[in-house]
Formats: sequence, structure tokens, C-alpha cells
Amino acid sequence: MKKHLLAAFIAAAAVLPALAKDADPVLMTVDGHDVRVSEFEYLYNKNKSQQLQPQTIDEYLQMFIEYKLKVADAEHAGLQDTPEFVSEYNKYRAELAAPYMRDTAVEDSLVRAAYEHRKYDVLVSHIMLERTPANKALLDSIRTAIVAGNTTFEAEARKNSIDRGSSARGGLMGMVIPDRFPYAFEDAAYNTAPGEISPVTDSGMGYHIIRVEKKTPAEGEVEASHILRLTQGRTPGQAEDARRVIDSIYTLVKGGADFADLARRYSEDPGSARMGGALGWFSRGTMVHEFDSVSFALPDGAISEPFATNFGYHIVKRTGHRGVPAFEDVAGEIRGNFSRDERADLPRRARIARYLQEYKGAVSTDAVAKARKAIEAAGSFDSVAIAEVSAISTPVATYSGGKISFADIMPAVLAPVGSDVATAVDAIELAARAALEDAVSLAVRDNLQKTEPDYRNLVNEYHDGILLYEISNRNVWERASKDREGLEAYFKANAAKYSWEQPKFKSYIFFAENDSLLDKAVVYADSVDVAEPTAFVQAMRTRFGRDIKIERVIAAKGENAITDFLGFDGPRPEENKSRWKAYRAYKGRILDAPEEAADVRGAAVTDYQNELDRKWVAKLHKKYKVKVNKKVFKELKAKY
Repeated sequence: MKKHLLAAFIAAAAVLPALAKDADPVLMTVDGHDVRVSEFEYLYNKNKSQQLQPQTIDEYLQMFIEYKLKVADAEHAGLQDTPEFVSEYNKYRAELAAPYMRDTAVEDSLVRAAYEHRKYDVLVSHIMLERTPANKALLDSIRTAIVAGNTTFEAEARKNSIDRGSSARGGLMGMVIPDRFPYAFEDAAYNTAPGEISPVTDSGMGYHIIRVEKKTPAEGEVEASHILRLTQGRTPGQAEDARRVIDSIYTLVKGGADFADLARRYSEDPGSARMGGALGWFSRGTMVHEFDSVSFALPDGAISEPFATNFGYHIVKRTGHRGVPAFEDVAGEIRGNFSRDERADLPRRARIARYLQEYKGAVSTDAVAKARKAIEAAGSFDSVAIAEVSAISTPVATYSGGKISFADIMPAVLAPVGSDVATAVDAIELAARAALEDAVSLAVRDNLQKTEPDYRNLVNEYHDGILLYEISNRNVWERASKDREGLEAYFKANAAKYSWEQPKFKSYIFFAENDSLLDKAVVYADSVDVAEPTAFVQAMRTRFGRDIKIERVIAAKGENAITDFLGFDGPRPEENKSRWKAYRAYKGRILDAPEEAADVRGAAVTDYQNELDRKWVAKLHKKYKVKVNKKVFKELKAKY
């Protein structure tokens, strides 16, 4: 929600150096609450930076006092305790605190490590099994047998690997492309020496052992176009026809025909054919092995002879190449890629680990042991066990300034009813750890308002901004829109303020498909005993539904062709194509000046809001005590 932005001085974030406590005196006290120089100065500078004609500090002081008085009124009204406020405020605090909850050194090291991967091309083979505990043990034993020389990697890949694309090739997978594979797989590949086999690696998609075939300096990227004649899914006869066609196309290419034109006419790769065969830039491993080999072997500008892949026959034209980009050019891209894998959470977990140490946070092994006994006594994780564990008085986790009970965490334990003891205890420990991290994170956020001036200023600004909007809406904006009697009374008392440069025609206009319907509408309108315009229109719509259309108009001569015709004896407008062929004015008259607030609603509502605000502020000055430290303000004023 952006409501707080409506206040002139509540806007885009800015930062100011924090003043030490002894250098940050109290500038004023509003309703018993101290306001220090740093808060006033922070908002004053932000306001000044956004104004075309900045206020003087004396002018801003008065506006700031009014702002604080309104916030005090909102707090007395209990708006800060509403569920809507609490939810929004806590969400915003968490968003603001997010940078403080990440270890930037860890994040920077991950970005640098990912960039180092881009400097090398790594060719790998792998054996992949499904993610089950039994398969993890099996894959570990297969690795042991290969290393011992009792079998070969190729044989085990053909026999056991569930990756059909590589198993037939003895596990040969191809180049590992940074940021295209699960990070655990990529990291294992880049951290295994050529000729060696990685430990069992969990990619999230399966368990793997990876053999690095070779690791060479990266060749960067090439830019290429191609022409493809498909053989995949075709009969042998059709595949032979494809070979003859690609040979014929190659003859045309050698004869000087335009490659892009031939690709558009004859290539069976629809994605690239419409772009003249252009594939853009790609790195090693992006394309199938044969295509890769040809593309990277060609010099710039050269065209290959026809060659085959699993897809069909290709002719490739290499149009350019470039090396590995500079770190600065891709660091942002690498950082963005983190959101797709486990690296996204590592900086947060590193910072949380540090905070847990600072706050002496720990899950109690003694308490967990008591939970285990309770579950063992029940025989399984059933309702009896859950009740027994929930009643354990020993805190399951503690931290400086707080503790977490079993009763707190049991609703979040994910073990299903009937789970065995080990599964249930693991789930309890996991829930306890999560609750501990949440509690410490909340304590850290609370403490940030004491230790981080930038965070404190933004949080206070948002807190007060929401309250300011809500209390102003209640006392001024919404009230001015809904208080018809008050608005009308204000208009009558100030009617002289409102005038027009020329007379205006004021009327309801009834639209219908024919005059017969209009006659009925007018007769019925005369019987409607409703003066208020909105209620009158609603009554007419209830009676006639979509058979008629009603508009309430107020317009000067020349502003509208229909009102000119109906009110100022102007020419009848030309027929239009809509269904509303017939129209008539109802209770139309010419006014020299506004006769009610509705005639100048925009201006009247704005003026009435200003009047309500002025009276409200005067009332607040009487209701809440404000005391400004004149000496401190004089010293502050000298800076500006």
C-alpha cells in the first residue's frame, strides 16, 4: 500500500548520517512523545529535495507539528492496533530489513565463484539415479567399484543411469553450462578434477556421480545461422530425401546464393528460418555435441559442409565470436540467476547463523530428548504423543530475551500422525529451528531501529504515513465526500466564492430508442418523490432498466452539441450510430451561477476538505500539548 506517499513529506527514500545519541537532542515533545533532531532533519531534507519552491525551515516546522499532531490523534484512536495496520506495517518492516538479513560477503563470494565457472568449459559424463535413500547408497557403491577398477564408468552408465540421453553414450553428457544446470550439479562438476569422479551429488532432480572428461579455458560464445532439413521422426526414405535436399542447398550456397534467403525458403527449423536462420549467440554445450563442434571450429564468416545430428542435416554459417564477458558486465545477471536455486538462501542462512550466535539461540537437546521419550511411550506420533509433547514445560529453544515452547511449535510440525519416532523427532527439531530463526529475526528487526538510523527513519516514516492517511481520510477526505449536508452548508456560506464566466445549462437528459419511451420516462419521473440526484437516477434505472439512459449535465454553450441543442437553441446534432436515437431534457434550466455544491463539486469538496482540516488542526492544538525546544531549533536553523 502506498497511501503514505500522499503526505508531501512522506516520499522516496533518502539517507542521512545518523547522529550519536548525545548529539541528537530532543527538538520537540508532542503529546508526551519526544521527537529528536535526526527525525525532523531527515524528513525536512526529503521534503526540500522534492519541492520546486522549498519551504523555509520555519514553515516546515509548523507543517511537521501538524503532521505529528495528526499521528498522535491516530494513535489515540487506536488505528495502530488494527489488524490491517499491523499486517501492513510488519510486512514493510520485513521488506526494509531484508538487506540486513543477508550476508553480503557470502553473496559476493557466490557471484565471484559463479563467474569463475564461466571461464572454463567442462566436459562431463554422469550416472543418474532417482532420489531415494536406497539409490544414494547404491550409487555410492557403484562409485567405489569404479574407483577400485572392478567395473567401468561406461558400463555402469549404460546399465543403471536413468538419463537415457547420455546412458547410451556411456554417460557422456556434454558441456556443463553455468547457470543452466542445478547449482549442486554445476558446483560438483567444476570442483572435480579432470579424470576424477565426484562424490554422490543431489541435484534435486536425482542423485549423480560425475566424471570430468576435460576442463579447458572457455571459448566464449559464437554467433551463427543454420539451415536444417529434418530427419527426426521421418522414414529412412524421407531421411535420404533430406540429405539430397541439403546437398542441393549447399551447392547453391557455394555458388554464391544468399544464405539468409535460402534459410527462409528451405530451412525446416521454423524458429530460426523466419530470421534467415539466425540462432544468435551461444556458448559451448548449448547445442547438441555435433552442432557445437562444427560451430566452434569454423572461422568467422565461414560456412560448413552439410553434417548430421539427431535432428537432421545442417549447414552452419558462423557470423562472429566473442570471449568471456567482463565480471562487471555479467555480475547483475549472475546475481539474478540465484533466485532459481539454493544459492538464493545461502546469504540469509549465513547471516542468521551469525545472529543465532549473537543472541545465543539454540534448540535444547534435553527438551528434544523429552519429546522423544513421550513419543516412544505412545508408540508413534499420535494424538496422545502430540498432547504429551505440547505439555512439556522445558522450552524447546531459547535465545537472549526469549524462549519457545513445544506448544508454540507443535502446530507447525509437519510429521503426519502415525509417523515413527525418528521421523517425528526430526520434524520437531526442524519446526523448533524454524521458530527460533523467526524469533531471532524479529528481535534483530526490532533492534535495527536502535542501531541503524536509515532503517529507523524509513520505518518511522512508513508507520506515521499509514496512520496519517487513515486518520486524515476519516476526518477530512472521506468525510468531505460523504457529508452532503455539511458540504451544502459550506457552499451556501461561501457561495460568493463560486462563479462562472458564462451561463450554464443544468439538466437531466433522458435517452431512449424512441420518443414513446421518453414520454413514459418523463411521466414516471414526475411521480418520483426523490430530490437527491443519485437516488433519483437510481429510481429511474430501477423502473426502466436498460431501456433508457440518464445523464446529469451542467455545461456552458459550446461545450457539448446535445446541451447546445437542448439548452441554447443550437442546431440538432447529426444522427449517430448508437441505439439512443431519441433524447430529451428533463428539468433543464439556464443558470448564471452555481445554485448548489453539486454544480461545482470538485472545487467545493476541495475547499470543504481544507476547511475541515483547518478546524481539525485547531482542535488538535488544544487537545495535545506541543513543546518546541527553541534553543535546539535555533541551532538547527543555523545549519540551513
